[in-house]
Amino acid sequence: MYYLSKDLYFPPVEEASYEGILAVGGDLSTERLLLAYQSGIFPWFDAEEPILWWSPPARMVVVPSSYKVSKSIRNLLNQNLFKITFNTDFRAVITNCQHSDRKDQGGTWISDDLIESYVKLHEMGWARSVEVWQNNELVGGLYGVDLGYVFCGESMFSKVSNASKIAFVSLVKYLKENNYKLLDCQVYNAHLEKLGAFEISREIFMRVLKS
Repeated sequence: MYYLSKDLYFPPVEEASYEGILAVGGDLSTERLLLAYQSGIFPWFDAEEPILWWSPPARMVVVPSSYKVSKSIRNLLNQNLFKITFNTDFRAVITNCQHSDRKDQGGTWISDDLIESYVKLHEMGWARSVEVWQNNELVGGLYGVDLGYVFCGESMFSKVSNASKIAFVSLVKYLKENNYKLLDCQVYNAHLEKLGAFEISREIFMRVLKS
């Protein structure tokens, strides 16, 4: 395992541990975050831990060009229960993600420092959000890092039933219309699988990322 200094550097992703931890330390500067995502790496750590940088052996992804929206979600979209916007209130989305309760997790990995770093990335045009509104209230959304051909999803939240699903499908629709190669969902969870994400190997992921 690598211990990062102030130098802007990451080791090759193939040197990650069995679990996918590649390096420890460094900082959350916009320059380092951008280099990480462009290199197939992302930060993921608890507040009491040092910064951990990951490149897992299996990557959860969606291929926008072949994505099929489920019948149940199509029905939801047709009911026009929600208004969808992009990049309208990035800070509100990431803050809601920070405070969102999640099963099997004692806390959040989205620290205040992380929020400020991603807000800076957003201001630079590298981080984007999807907002879901109901009766003029923000009830769901997601955010991630946009590399222009791969969107690296970070987190999503939902205050009412199905709001995060609507955000997810709206993002995939946008990515499909703009010829993105992948939506990177990072690591497996059952909710993402139900939404149509699946795992590919790190090798395949890196091949697409670098192509």
